[in-house]
Formats: sequence, C-alpha cells, structure tokens
Amino acid sequence: MTELANFGSAAAQGALVIIGGAEDRSGDCKILRAFWRLAGGRAAQIVILTAATSEPQEAGETYIDLFGRLGAASVVAVDTRSPNDANHVNAVRALNQATGIFFTGGDQSRIVERIRGTLLEDAIQMRHAGGAVVAGTSAGAAIMPEVMILRGDSETSPRGDGVTLGVGLGFVSGILVDQHFAQRGRLGRLLTALLLKPDTIGVGVDENTALIVQGDEFEVLGEGAVTVVDESEISYNNLDSVWRDEAMSMFGVRLHVLSEGCRFNIQTRQPFPAPRSA
Repeated sequence: MTELANFGSAAAQGALVIIGGAEDRSGDCKILRAFWRLAGGRAAQIVILTAATSEPQEAGETYIDLFGRLGAASVVAVDTRSPNDANHVNAVRALNQATGIFFTGGDQSRIVERIRGTLLEDAIQMRHAGGAVVAGTSAGAAIMPEVMILRGDSETSPRGDGVTLGVGLGFVSGILVDQHFAQRGRLGRLLTALLLKPDTIGVGVDENTALIVQGDEFEVLGEGAVTVVDESEISYNNLDSVWRDEAMSMFGVRLHVLSEGCRFNIQTRQPFPAPRSA
C-alpha cells in the first residue's frame, strides 16, 4: 500500500476515511490506525460523534478506549440526541482543536436529523476544511457524500421501490456510498440508487474495508473490496415503465472491484491497480 501521508493531491482540506462497517477493533486495527495516523498519531486530538447510535455511551467509551490505546493525545465523545444538543456551546467547543473526527455506526438518518443545520455541523465542516480528518463507519460512512442512501432493500435485484435517498453532510461530491456491501448483498440497491442519481458514481464498501479519500482520488484499505459502479454510459433502463415492486432492466453498466492498494479517480472515473510489491 502507498504511504497515506503522500497519497493524493495536496490540499488544506482533510482526508476522509469511509469505512464499510465492522472494522477490526481488537487486532492490528489497520483501518482505525490509519485514521489515527492521518489525524496526527500521538499528537491526534480525536472527537467521537455518537449521533447515529442508540447506545451513545457504550459506543463513545469503545472508541475512547481504542484510540487511547493507540496513543492519541486526546479523545472525547460528543453525544447529540437532538439538534439542541448539537447547538450547545460544549458540543461546538469540543471541535475547536480536533485533528480527527469520527462518526460511529447506527442509523444514518439520526446523524442528519440531529446534526445537519446546527452549529456543530458548521464546526465540523470548518475543521475539515482546515485539515482535520473525518472518518465514519457504517452509518457514519453513508452520510459522507452530498446525497446518501437512507434505506433500501438488500439481497435483491434492482427494483423500482428498492431505495430511498436523502441529503448527506456533503464532505465529498460525485459519489454515493453503500456500506456492509458484499456481506448484505447490496449491489441491487446501489444500482437502483444510481438510476435516481445518474451523474453519481456508486461506491460499495465491504466490512473491515475503507476508502481513504484525498483530493479527487481514493485508495482502498482493508481485507475486503470496494465495488465501484458507473452508470454514466448506460444505454438503456426501464425505470419509468416498471411498477414500484418490479425488477428493472439496465444495459451498459460499468463495474470495477478494487482491493487493498487500488486507487480510483472520482473526476476521471479511472481505476488504478495497486503497486507491485518488490
């Protein structure tokens, strides 16, 4: 794998670490260690955002302990159970010196309902623009783009009613993220989502797998794969003519499967193989 610190185009904006869920937290913690390293390693000041989960205290303690064991200088959790919490001065103050911001898993709709349009979101966006790394696992991954998958059917072919889209937090444009991808059979719902957003690239992230976004490119890290679906050259689909619960047809879809070390340019829609080991 390439050295993450030197990967991608140089920019003030921080990297994104988009995790497909079920990341290793007890072994070598490769993905979480990469986030910790990008956030500054032993100088990292990490904020855990637990808005997605129904068990915020437990989730917060889990990641506080984990990043503490890795050696971060500071780790705190911010529990926002309503927009009022996310507008509180203490929540905003926690972000002031953050070099790494981590969204836990749970339900992605909770993150948007509780954080979007608040002072906390403004603080997160400001820190990211200033260089802080933003990471999210599972539901925390889904909210990364401008448009997100709110809900949809797994283990099914593309169907007219197979997915519901919503507004994400917009840390990255041009992609639509689906998580737990291979494990929950979500190709069908990602294909359906892209018919609703044809100018967008679909990115399905397996469990214990992440993409590290820096500039216009991302690199894959972890034990699974990232499936990239590109419908920009599709020649036919019958979305307008099928009933909501019927299977759909589509021709000319491009699909790439990227394992660890492979890269993808979001702007040019071009994949690159992992470097050959010496």
